[in-house]
Amino acid sequence: MGQSPTAGTNQTSPVTQHSRDTPQFYLTAPSPCPYLAGKEERKVFTHLVGERAGELNNILTHGGFRRSQSIAYRPACEGCRSCISVRVVAAEFAATRSMRRIVRRNADIASEMRVAEPTSEQYSVFRAYLDSRHRDGGMADMTVLDYAMMVEDSHVETRIVEYRKPGSYPGDLIAVALTDVLSDGLSMVYSFFEPDEGARSLGTFMVLDHIERAQHLGLPYVYLGYWVRGSGKMDYKSRFLPQERLTPEGWARVG
Repeated sequence: MGQSPTAGTNQTSPVTQHSRDTPQFYLTAPSPCPYLAGKEERKVFTHLVGERAGELNNILTHGGFRRSQSIAYRPACEGCRSCISVRVVAAEFAATRSMRRIVRRNADIASEMRVAEPTSEQYSVFRAYLDSRHRDGGMADMTVLDYAMMVEDSHVETRIVEYRKPGSYPGDLIAVALTDVLSDGLSMVYSFFEPDEGARSLGTFMVLDHIERAQHLGLPYVYLGYWVRGSGKMDYKSRFLPQERLTPEGWARVG
């Protein structure tokens, strides 16, 4: 996952001027890129607050922005366009053989989409995930209060999806996805899982589960955030086909 999506926003400059009724956009100071060695990143961002937050989140997501708490951001790096927004075409999605094996491997998992409320149980999984996978990342020092803010600080329609192993009710929590419900899809904001359950391929399983949920809800897309060519961390996103990738000319189908 790399650093916190809003890291570096303490040093900003306005991108453009707007009236009070429209959002203002700002540009972060350069910081090391978490995905490509030797590169620097900058982000353009705005605040998602007020009665129009949900509508604005839809519009900006369609334009390649991502949400982190009450901020919508998009890469704005000089001389680099490696971060490409990706969304899966849910109704036409075709699982590969390896993906079908992952679904069978997790057939015992019970999942539930619920109101986005943080719990100590979720934070325990979150902490284990960071310590195992991202101990040097920008989110490594997040406390339980920071986690609560990540979940609760949303002015849009946000849900938590919990994944549990069988056992005494309600079963052991092993994975969590923080997800926005958009007008045309589900946007996976952040997901994490118990590192000791690596054999289950829970990251892939959660994406597959979201595709199935979008199908049941009649939503055309699952937004996966940014695919970064050349980044091993992001290679998995290219496997969910067919998908659409955002280009300067608009969304282009792949697969």
